[in-house]
Amino acid sequence: MFFKGAILGFSIAAPVGPIGVLAIARTLRSGRTAGLRTGLGAASADAVYGAAAACGLATLAGPMTAAAGWLRWAGGVFLLWCGIRLLLASGRTKPSAPQRAAGGWFFSAFLLTLGNPMTILAFAAMFGSLGVAGTAGRAVTLVAGVFLGSMAWWTILSTAVARAAGKLGGAWFKALDRVCGCTLVAFGLHAFLRR
Repeated sequence: MFFKGAILGFSIAAPVGPIGVLAIARTLRSGRTAGLRTGLGAASADAVYGAAAACGLATLAGPMTAAAGWLRWAGGVFLLWCGIRLLLASGRTKPSAPQRAAGGWFFSAFLLTLGNPMTILAFAAMFGSLGVAGTAGRAVTLVAGVFLGSMAWWTILSTAVARAAGKLGGAWFKALDRVCGCTLVAFGLHAFLRR
């Protein structure tokens, strides 16, 4: 059950969406720790939704879906802010490591991931097919696997990006900054345009 959860967590985390781009951008700008803390926030939110689904609390998705509009708008504003800030900072040629942002890296990713209430329905369906909904022992094992599988992905991503960043010249570094910034702006605009 733990192994199944780990595969599930890894596969949920691996597609590169807004959180993935944010983790890449933060790793490029502030080092591997920034990417790991961003991933830890996303993995923690996935574990919260997974635990709710495993305990048969998929009904929470109803009120959260009703609030999806403002959650999406808040997330869109944050992504636009991150993207624009990254574009404005893309003139710098070397990453910096502002330790004061450490807590913000975690909480921003945690809240952005929680801002997708459909995740709990996906977990409920997957956990139901594995026969763990409402079964405490198996549910805890599966959720632990989901969390660690998700963290395995974020560790691989952050480590690979940090190693690549160490070998990049200034021109490549600035180009990647701009690509990440434009991608975050695009995700932010999509949050506003999506119905």
